[in-house]
Amino acid sequence: MKNDIFGYGPLADCYDGFTRDVDYERWADYIEAHFRKQRRPVKTVLDLACGTGTLSWILAERGYEVIGVDLSPDMLSRAMEKTTPTSGPAPLFLCQPMEELDLYGTVDACICMLDSVNHVTNPRLLRRAMERVHLFLEPGGLFLFDILSPAHLEGLDGGLFLDETEDAYCVWRTDFNKRRRICTYAMDLFLREESLWRREEELHQEYAYTADQLEEFLESAGFERILRHGALKMRPPSETDTRLFFTAHKKG
Repeated sequence: MKNDIFGYGPLADCYDGFTRDVDYERWADYIEAHFRKQRRPVKTVLDLACGTGTLSWILAERGYEVIGVDLSPDMLSRAMEKTTPTSGPAPLFLCQPMEELDLYGTVDACICMLDSVNHVTNPRLLRRAMERVHLFLEPGGLFLFDILSPAHLEGLDGGLFLDETEDAYCVWRTDFNKRRRICTYAMDLFLREESLWRREEELHQEYAYTADQLEEFLESAGFERILRHGALKMRPPSETDTRLFFTAHKKG
């Protein structure tokens, strides 16, 4: 909701500007490297928690049929405003929470990138979301996602960060609650409106899931061949990796 400080509301207007340092093409290359290793060709892709749709559009440009799903209407509005040329159909965007995922058919692969899994701060809802992903995957289909490690999230405690573009300025503070295992980002946003600046507030939270915990969720949902990977690398993670990737498959 626009008036709710939790979630992506006003931040959607400047999200792409604040994430301009993310090499989305490299992320897409990494995703495709996993696609090429699959036993069945990947043609249809679900981009879960797609945000402003940058990865959705890149994958569509590379010839995949893409469905982008996100909880935030504001982020999806930005996604639908983009007009990147594609070699196939433009992505289809749907506004849904992960745990209530409901597609018109099945997909060959599901991706959930940029620590979106951490943003599901209720483990029960994440379990349900993984069950829904499993339901809408083709037999043998791939589920690929990443998380920020618990050590990384805990290390953000007490941090103060700044992001700015020509028309937006953001001050965000972080607090990690060890008992709840949640990192909270309190954001003060200043958005330029001609000669004036408008101030907004948002709160975002991420849950510090352990790798073992996530593997148990995946197994419970019916996934098999579950592997951990290092940050944007086709290898097992090292102790210094702050971002971990997981691949899991539906039996078939």
